[in-house]
Amino acid sequence: MNRKFVGTGVALVTPFNSDLSIDHEALKNIVEFNIENGTDYLVISGTTGESVTISRQEKKDIIKTISDANNGRVPMVLGIGGNNTASIIEEIKTTDLSEMDAILSVAPYYSKPTQEGLYQHFKAISEVCPIDVILYNVPGRTSKNMEPSTTVRLAKDFKNIIAVKEAGNNVAQYLQLIKDKPEDFLVISGDDDLALGVVLAGGAGVISVIGQAFPKPFSDMIRLGLQGKAKEAYALHYKLMDVIGYIFEENNPAGIKAVFEALSLCSDKVRLPLVPASLQLKAKIERFVKEF
Repeated sequence: MNRKFVGTGVALVTPFNSDLSIDHEALKNIVEFNIENGTDYLVISGTTGESVTISRQEKKDIIKTISDANNGRVPMVLGIGGNNTASIIEEIKTTDLSEMDAILSVAPYYSKPTQEGLYQHFKAISEVCPIDVILYNVPGRTSKNMEPSTTVRLAKDFKNIIAVKEAGNNVAQYLQLIKDKPEDFLVISGDDDLALGVVLAGGAGVISVIGQAFPKPFSDMIRLGLQGKAKEAYALHYKLMDVIGYIFEENNPAGIKAVFEALSLCSDKVRLPLVPASLQLKAKIERFVKEF
């Protein structure tokens, strides 16, 4: 089993300056804050990183900043996915992946392929990718669920498909995956609210949004869950439960950026079509951060 991705990974935000250029200084500080407080690995350029509004050059610059700040201390995962299979293959072939431990590739959105289409899409990616692949199923964003049977089929057929980030917010589907998966395949939660339950049921951990703002209690919670210490782990879960709800109330990453603003780690700026968190939501978040 690939122990690298057991525990807590965080889907890093992309902080912006007031003119919406990338705030590389804030990004470095967030990376440092996470590594110092127990985050196990970093996920770059996922949905939370606003990958769809980041240019290719900006993506390169972000990778460099995170890579330099990390300096080989924890594994790194790079988001490379979309709904144009040919262009994903092109990006994999033209990206320097030498510092990455895996790619995270989202199921194609908007196109609504069949299960066979999903299988063929990831087969094509697996065959050209020189490093490990973590599948990413998030039907709320893609409008198509990748069924457990498709995930398990991919896991069995391709050696470099090592894990799935499952974010369907569907407990029955998690359990089906954990029951049917090959032994060394990892089921990683993409739902912060369900992550602990998934770990206690046999999941490998989480790729978290909230974890990057509260890395110590969140990664401790997952660690306790992996050790089967449910009572202690749930005590931490209940402390964080309200803020997990808050950050997904409007949109991600506006919510988590409002948390970072309250922690003075970066601004709340997001790029259109997203807008910053409302004043009501910010007030709730600021209150939580102050009391926490």
